[in-house]
Amino acid sequence: MKKYIALVLVTAFMVSCKSKAVAVQNNNGNTEVITKEDKKAVEKHYDNKLDFSTLYIKASARYADEKQSQNVTADIRIEKDKQILVSVRFLGITMAKALITPTTVSYYEKINSTYYEGDFTSLSKWLGTELDYSKVQNLLVGEALDDLRKGKYTQTIVDNLFKLEDLKEANIKKSFYLDADKYLLQKEEISQPTENRMLQISYGDSKVFNQGTLPTSIEINAIQPKGKTNINLNYNNISFNEELSFPYSVPSGYKKVIIK
Repeated sequence: MKKYIALVLVTAFMVSCKSKAVAVQNNNGNTEVITKEDKKAVEKHYDNKLDFSTLYIKASARYADEKQSQNVTADIRIEKDKQILVSVRFLGITMAKALITPTTVSYYEKINSTYYEGDFTSLSKWLGTELDYSKVQNLLVGEALDDLRKGKYTQTIVDNLFKLEDLKEANIKKSFYLDADKYLLQKEEISQPTENRMLQISYGDSKVFNQGTLPTSIEINAIQPKGKTNINLNYNNISFNEELSFPYSVPSGYKKVIIK
């Protein structure tokens, strides 16, 4: 069941970073960090912020773990900062659907005829990663999961990308990479080495619209003690500012999931 939930929620760990340093690269390719106030990369990243009221995406999605893989389609509807509706379909049949708002999470899945209604607190504990509405929305539109203007990080140049690495928490390593041209997010990584957990989110192609630049492919790789999981999303059709409906209702006879 969790593979459908993963596709529906596009789950991600917390990232919290902010500019406090800038780096230069020496002749031997190693990175040296120079501590000073420099927010250029962060500010330029937010210059790319999408300006839209609604976003409609038709995507293909592939889920794979060490035991199985499956290709599905995903219908994603976003009313900015208000609600996200995701429908996951296999051979045209809706297998899972989720409605996400800033305060609630609701989903159902057809395989086991179960549904969930609650908030992010219980769901975060169950999935083992902290979630909120902004993180899900940001991930889908190619923005950093957290507000990069809040926090402290080192800034270095790695493979011609700006690497921003969080300094606050010793047990969780957090870093993300911006391209040096438009400062678009290319990749972010979150790891807990002591617990053998790692999450990497990579963005591929992007397309420029009047509303801004949107990535058209997202790859999520997660490593946990139980194994590896890979999710690929490819945006096939994209439209902005249409009048969208957000239909969601749990089919009759489904059993409610109780998260403790």
